[in-house]
Amino acid sequence: MTAVTERSVAQAGQSLEQPYVYRRTELAEPDWRRFPGWSDVTEAQWRDAQWQRVHCVRNIKQLRALMGDLLDESFYADLEADQQQTATMSMLLPPQMLNTMAATAGAGEFTDAFLADPLRKYMLPVRSDRLPTWPSHPYAERDSLHEAEMWVAEGLTHRYPTKVLAELLSTCPQYCGHCTRMDLVGNSTPQVDKLKLELKPADRQDVIIDYLHNTPGVRDVVVSGGDVANVPWHQLESFLMRLLAIESIRDIRLATKALAGLPQHWLQPRIVEGLERVARTAARRGVNLAIHTHVNHGQSLTPLVAEAARTALEVGVRDVRNQGVLMRGVNATPDALLDLCFGLQDEAGILPYYFYMCDMIPNAEHWRVSVAQAQHLQHAIMGYLPGYATPRIVCDVPYVGKRWVHQLAEYDRELGISYWTKNYRTGIETDDPDALTRRYPYYDPIDTLPESGRRAWEHAAD
Repeated sequence: MTAVTERSVAQAGQSLEQPYVYRRTELAEPDWRRFPGWSDVTEAQWRDAQWQRVHCVRNIKQLRALMGDLLDESFYADLEADQQQTATMSMLLPPQMLNTMAATAGAGEFTDAFLADPLRKYMLPVRSDRLPTWPSHPYAERDSLHEAEMWVAEGLTHRYPTKVLAELLSTCPQYCGHCTRMDLVGNSTPQVDKLKLELKPADRQDVIIDYLHNTPGVRDVVVSGGDVANVPWHQLESFLMRLLAIESIRDIRLATKALAGLPQHWLQPRIVEGLERVARTAARRGVNLAIHTHVNHGQSLTPLVAEAARTALEVGVRDVRNQGVLMRGVNATPDALLDLCFGLQDEAGILPYYFYMCDMIPNAEHWRVSVAQAQHLQHAIMGYLPGYATPRIVCDVPYVGKRWVHQLAEYDRELGISYWTKNYRTGIETDDPDALTRRYPYYDPIDTLPESGRRAWEHAAD
């Protein structure tokens, strides 16, 4: 045996483990009865969408009633401080979402496990989560993507040449702490007096439909809010049928986090039957009908979520896709992202599609990652998933739109400023001769910068 062969044999016996090892994990519904307030809740009640909505946790008093002695007083004090001082979203958590938090923690260790839980961190933030220095970036804005600035009708954002975003309402079945539409969606908080939609829902839908009839260059409509699960079904179905009657519309995407946070809604017989009617009409017209949901961590995936997603596919929805948000402390590691993507793809039939970098809204710096970190994560997840199911990590650059994190034109890592270009004009730039040559800035969280960069921002603030 030659030396080369002997060395090859020795190396074969000492093979190193891959950076990520795939292991299939079957989904499980955590036992909601572990919470004192739900100790006698039946499975039939749990599967009931109305029961879920009625028993959402909306305030600290309701959380106390649910948790009994599981949480220490220190947690409630931390939560109260956040709600009074820094929260941009009011509290609204469906039982389904709460039940996926700290699912395996024992009573004696529950507070620590609950504080560390990745879902809790963005659905029920506390004051100690936020950064003590630079909790907001100096360039943070309430409407960080300037969507309302690009409204062509109330609730209708025309940012991309061929695509529009239709915000039918300003409520959701649950409120995420990092919501990019925190200036409009949900109830006002002590820190944020929310904007209000003024038109009646029927009138808002009329002006949206009129605009699309008169703008044949638009082929793709994202129907959102808020969350379409909060639109009464007869109104939503009517609106979708009107969209399907417009010859230029070729793609319709329904945006709903409720598929993960309140899957019971999408399993109601009348909703399933209505969705099938819409899907059949879309198929006859050759229109691609998809559902876009929002799952940020593998813990959110349960058998009910998978059932809701597969039911939508069975009745004719072409795709169910996931648009997650990349957040520190939640999913910003290769293992967390890959675990989530394999769970979506293998167990729920949901296509991993995008991970957005968390937007530059107030008090969100503890969630945001730098562009360099996002680039590293994109590199780290390549090669494990099928190509069609490998999500792109994107930066939604103000006045630009979604850009893959490797598409930047220039990057000053010391100051954490990246510069981006674009190849189209938004609706507010039709007369701007520099729109396609300008470099648009995006800012990394200041606490992720080297010391020299942090000092430069501190001096600028003085």
